[in-house]
Amino acid sequence: MDQTDEIESLLSRTALGDRQAFSQLYDRTSGKLFGVAMRVLRDKSTAEDVLQESYIKIWRYAERFAAGGGVSPMGWMVTIARNTAIDRLRAGRDADDIDEMSDRLADRGPTPEQVAEAAGEAGRISTCLSQLDDPRDKAVRGAYLEGLSYAELAEKFSVPLNTVRTWLRRSLISLRECMDQ
Repeated sequence: MDQTDEIESLLSRTALGDRQAFSQLYDRTSGKLFGVAMRVLRDKSTAEDVLQESYIKIWRYAERFAAGGGVSPMGWMVTIARNTAIDRLRAGRDADDIDEMSDRLADRGPTPEQVAEAAGEAGRISTCLSQLDDPRDKAVRGAYLEGLSYAELAEKFSVPLNTVRTWLRRSLISLRECMDQ
């Protein structure tokens, strides 16, 4: 399993509330996210606070990460850390300072190669999603593409909350197997 797949798996397990997976995710990614915060803030203490705030957001919104949605799991987490750092920077500076830094903080976006790779992965994921049973594929799309909560999905499909969790967990396993082929 390569690093991207491992991080994606840990994010999926984190979305299900797995604290051990979240701890492993932190161990594997905190150095990179700390570096992002340091690059924006240039202050170790503030960067450490931003790192903690970023992981709180990652824990809270892990279920919203859409695998294969054009952004790698590490890219998704870097975006959270970067935006949190920028928010902290803006909170501590007046408007004139922010205008001066806008060029330095501009997002360069994905490269053409990354766009092409993401498009290919999106096609593979779409194919794998279509292989899931009808309510399960709609549940996965609702949770990971539309950002619906487990409770909203349970209400939408008129099933118990634990059934939704089981559907999503088993569907993610099936998707992983399909993507590995």
